[in-house]
Amino acid sequence: MCSHYEAPKAHRLIEAFGAEPGEGYQEDLWPTYGGPFVRLGSSADSDEDKPAYTLNVGRLGLFPFWAKDEKFGRRTYNARSETASSKASFRSAWAKGQYCIIPATAISEPDWRSGKAVATRIERTDKGMMAIAGQCR
Repeated sequence: MCSHYEAPKAHRLIEAFGAEPGEGYQEDLWPTYGGPFVRLGSSADSDEDKPAYTLNVGRLGLFPFWAKDEKFGRRTYNARSETASSKASFRSAWAKGQYCIIPATAISEPDWRSGKAVATRIERTDKGMMAIAGQCR
């Protein structure tokens, strides 16, 4: 995943998940910034057959309990599926199945075709939300 993305506005989260984060969040996100994430709620929380979702605000980057510095999250916003279960930063959340979805309206990635990194916005053509896989604790 990129290190820079745009979170959806609260009304779009309500439309999509039937819930909104309980606290304010930033829409223009970089590592260590607070943004919304979605987890599946318990089925007891749901009426009908629709799944229940909980929305929370968390910081971009994984902050293991042993990290001494808040800047640690600048190095742990990306994990490889091949090593997430073994790297010290990710293995505890991975083993406990602490997964989440990070809703985004756009991500920014560098375009290197010119030989220099040029920030490039990537979004759906229909302006819909994207879902990024994440880990949470």
